[in-house]
Amino acid sequence: MEAIKTAWDFFQKEILGMQWLNRLINTVLNYCGLDTAGRIGGSIRFFIYDTVKIMVLLGVLILIISYIQSFFPPERTKKILGRFHGIWANVIAALLGTVTPFCSCSSIPLFIGFTSAGLPLGVTFSFLISSPMVDLGSLVLLMSIFGWKVAAVYVVLGLVIAVAGGTLIEKLHLENQVEEFIRNGHSIDTPQEELHFKDRLKYAWGQVVSTAKKVSPYVLIGVGIGAIIHNWIPEDFIVKVLGDNNPFGVILATVAGVPMYADIFGTIPIAEALLAKGALLGVVLSFMMAVTTLSLPSMIMLRKAVKPKLLGIFVAVCVCGIIAVGYFFNAVQSIII
Repeated sequence: MEAIKTAWDFFQKEILGMQWLNRLINTVLNYCGLDTAGRIGGSIRFFIYDTVKIMVLLGVLILIISYIQSFFPPERTKKILGRFHGIWANVIAALLGTVTPFCSCSSIPLFIGFTSAGLPLGVTFSFLISSPMVDLGSLVLLMSIFGWKVAAVYVVLGLVIAVAGGTLIEKLHLENQVEEFIRNGHSIDTPQEELHFKDRLKYAWGQVVSTAKKVSPYVLIGVGIGAIIHNWIPEDFIVKVLGDNNPFGVILATVAGVPMYADIFGTIPIAEALLAKGALLGVVLSFMMAVTTLSLPSMIMLRKAVKPKLLGIFVAVCVCGIIAVGYFFNAVQSIII
């Protein structure tokens, strides 16, 4: 048992966490005359290490996820979802959302396509919530920083929000709140060619390049913010605003995250820095969920597809779920970290 634990710790710290890279960068910067224990040197070390680590993990994860996704084109996904009914349809939709490496804005066209194809509204919303909030990439990246317990609970609770939110929207019978051009739209089933291994690999690599181009600016911004928080903002200030002393920290973090636009790859370095400074776990995770699920640009896009009443209910369901998850993580932080 001890050998398994040792092997797992090595995998989490050296493979996922890439601590060897951190030590290498630290040595190189010290050799160049920078004091990595100081603010400037520490900020540079944090920026280089987190940028390289996230982009390398991102490339590997997107390659694997996109290869898996090549087996589930939109037409096949619609057929799979169409076979299930009731809450099981919401569960399958939420699970399918985990293999789509999309930000919230990228998920909306698929949501529109599924809705136009006649899939139940609650099912399509379960997918819409799950796709940006929880994916296989987030599981691995969260595991590399917060450990497997936090990552697993985060994914499970994200899926619970997606299933519960979609089910609630289904029960409210809000189909008339979808814009008419979508309700009257028709999806054309295009026969999918049988792809070979090389074709799938080519598709997956294309997704890696495309995704890297789209998310790299947000990763750089996120890592930059994380470096500032980690090395320049006093720990006492973070603890005062987002620590035990502020019972409204989760609500504050959720509200602050909504207007932002990024994906989970850009928010993780911010969350990592906040946690290291003394912010509560639930606070940083609720911030991540809010940014990835309810960004202002995605809400503007979604408004083109649904009417204000349905949009408001969607936002309210997600906000309430995210806040509940945040307070849950605060309550169990000492157990799972």
